[in-house]
Amino acid sequence: MVRFFLVNAFIAFYTILMCMWSALLALFTKDGGRRVHFWAAVPWAKAILWVSGVRVIREGGEGLNWEVPRIYMANHQSAFDIFALLAGLPVDFKFILKQELMKIPILGPAMRRAGYISIDRGDPRRAILSINRAAERIKQGASVLIFPEGTRSKDGRLQVFKKGGFHLASKAGVEIVPIVIFNSINIVPKGSMRINRGEITLKVCNPVPVNAGRKRDQEKLMARVREVMLQAMGEEAGEDPGSSSSGGGGC
Repeated sequence: MVRFFLVNAFIAFYTILMCMWSALLALFTKDGGRRVHFWAAVPWAKAILWVSGVRVIREGGEGLNWEVPRIYMANHQSAFDIFALLAGLPVDFKFILKQELMKIPILGPAMRRAGYISIDRGDPRRAILSINRAAERIKQGASVLIFPEGTRSKDGRLQVFKKGGFHLASKAGVEIVPIVIFNSINIVPKGSMRINRGEITLKVCNPVPVNAGRKRDQEKLMARVREVMLQAMGEEAGEDPGSSSSGGGGC
């Protein structure tokens, strides 16, 4: 019980502190949020993971040029997925988040300073405008990170994918890098505030090529990315990790 209060108190205090630091950084930098990402968001995530007793291990991605703009897609099990991705991926990426998160006091403005992009799920027209804005960011050299399931999984199994991220990939014409997150559901289960010690593994798969502007290929692209992630999950997904497939991807 004591650890519960101490860890959560630290997270709240340190989040406020780093949000103030990001505001200061934003006053003196015009780099699209790159310094806010590496000097505020990443240290914020690493400190919270350390205090919580959580270690992040990254597997794969050794051959990637992290400076090349791409779309990273990860499964979503826990609130700690965000910390793990910030700490474990050596790339300046912009999260695509639901609009409600941008309304959180202190944290919302900090995320805007980092260049994160919000999507209004309740308004299709605004959602399309957000996708177009994200595509322009990518064409200007930024990478983005999306949770294609749209929400956290209750049991760790891969949920149905939303189409927005694949529409963005088609519009931007950049590769998709699937990422599978393991064990974060055991660190902080959905609906719980209890933080358990342990390890989170990020498995970075090979890039999946995208045909720019070809909307008719979006369903195939979605199926391909899902197949790669299921294969990486292995027995946990009920799939054969040794099965082969064409079209890029794989881990």
